[in-house]
Amino acid sequence: MMRNKLIGSREALDNFQFVTINSRVLFNEKERVVRIARAYSQVVKSAIKQLFDGKSIDELTKEFYNVLPNYIYLETALKQAKTITDGLLDREDEKGEIIHARIRRFWFGSRGNKSDKGNRNIKFHVLEDHVLIKVKDPWGKWVFGKAYFGKEYLPLLKELEDLASKKVEGYGAVVSFKDYPMIHLQVPLWLYLKHFSSLKPNGYGLIAGFDLNSDRLNVVVISKDGEIIANKTWWYSDVTRPGFTKGKAMALRLNALSESLNFLSRVGVDYVVFEDLFLVKRRRFTRSKSGNRKVSRFAKRQMLAHGVIKSLRLCFNVVLVNPKGTTNSEEHEKVMREKGFDRHTASAYLIALKGLGMLNDIK
Repeated sequence: MMRNKLIGSREALDNFQFVTINSRVLFNEKERVVRIARAYSQVVKSAIKQLFDGKSIDELTKEFYNVLPNYIYLETALKQAKTITDGLLDREDEKGEIIHARIRRFWFGSRGNKSDKGNRNIKFHVLEDHVLIKVKDPWGKWVFGKAYFGKEYLPLLKELEDLASKKVEGYGAVVSFKDYPMIHLQVPLWLYLKHFSSLKPNGYGLIAGFDLNSDRLNVVVISKDGEIIANKTWWYSDVTRPGFTKGKAMALRLNALSESLNFLSRVGVDYVVFEDLFLVKRRRFTRSKSGNRKVSRFAKRQMLAHGVIKSLRLCFNVVLVNPKGTTNSEEHEKVMREKGFDRHTASAYLIALKGLGMLNDIK
């Protein structure tokens, strides 16, 4: 049995190629970096409207090159605008009207490429206690900065720097400005796991299905024969109350994830199963205003990403299954009746069964 594997749709696997690590960065000429961010943000905002109007990426590349005269920056900005546009098209409201984008962030990015020795525009060099950052100015020379990722990340970054110099790996990079400049480096997942994984005891081939919700986390453990071994709920109901900050809410949810995975390690689970949210194109809203507030504020994909990475770090195999039928279906109603489960426990059970089915299909 292979361990530490991620099994899911192509869309999901594409979203788990990299892990982002972050650090504050101090630039020697901050105003030059801010100029790049202003131009980049202007391109993203302007391109969204024109993409809606039917213009192609090729047309926009020619049009905006005078605004942001760097092909890689421009390509990254237009790709981001296309992603935002596609997301808005998928989130039409019930009347068929497009939800308008409000771009509040102030940032710029440069996609990675191993042929460019990692990244053409944003480079780094690991020193004894910090990381030197180099940012390409489209209107001038390089801008330098210092980042402090923490000593535990330096061996990882040192190896990535070496791989990039040999044209073996690339890395994406983003510089953002909220309270202060931040650098976000996209590290290859395999390399991140190499440096930060911790072995768990061998399990018994058990499968655990997760149902992630705004106010609770439900887990059902089944055997390879589909027999229910255990089920458990971790509550964090306070996070859905008005006034509860997103940061504190996410911290409580991630703490529940950590506790659940530690529990599963003790039980003998080898496979953890989550819904493949990358197959879900639209958020499902209800007639309940409070319910809609929970849906809109709950960053479910973010929680899924944390759950997947945390699971892989702990050497679980991760399976991502199509969520169709795990919440509203005749089978879901039947499970609630026959097993005496509430809606969320029934969903976790069906998710576990779908994971078992996928594993049986690939054996």
